[in-house]
Amino acid sequence: MKSISKRCYKKFQITLNVFIIFLFSISISKAELLKPRSDIKPSKVVEIQLNGLKKNDFNYKDSGIEQTWNFAHPSNKKNTGPLPNFKMMIKGKSYQMLLNHLSHTITKVGGSDKWAQFEVIILDKDKIYHKFKWQVEKYTADGPLKDCWLTTMVSSPIALGSSI
Repeated sequence: MKSISKRCYKKFQITLNVFIIFLFSISISKAELLKPRSDIKPSKVVEIQLNGLKKNDFNYKDSGIEQTWNFAHPSNKKNTGPLPNFKMMIKGKSYQMLLNHLSHTITKVGGSDKWAQFEVIILDKDKIYHKFKWQVEKYTADGPLKDCWLTTMVSSPIALGSSI
């Protein structure tokens, strides 16, 4: 009888260890940031970026800013400079309201098969609304970003006032 109990206990321990490893691998994969893919639609690119900024430190410090950076068009990256500069820009006065905002809406206002523009309204953590124009373009050069939608421009915000 004791040998059956020992065998059951060992099987239980193995199963438990496999389960723990499975849970650990899920938590690691959730921490990975999304990368551009050609099957991600223009509005989804904006949504991915805004959701990252809404939960900026969720996976790790500034993971939301890095998520946004992943979907920035190479020409946009040239204008903003490397990632540390981009982080400073987002944390600066012009765009800081995007960080940890409470909610957002995305409305398509124009586009073609090569570009799309959206009106984005966010409610910041101080309950003030801000409006942005957010533009994405399909990357056409050869390479890993070919046919991916990437952000080329985000306007300066226009304050729309308090929600209360």
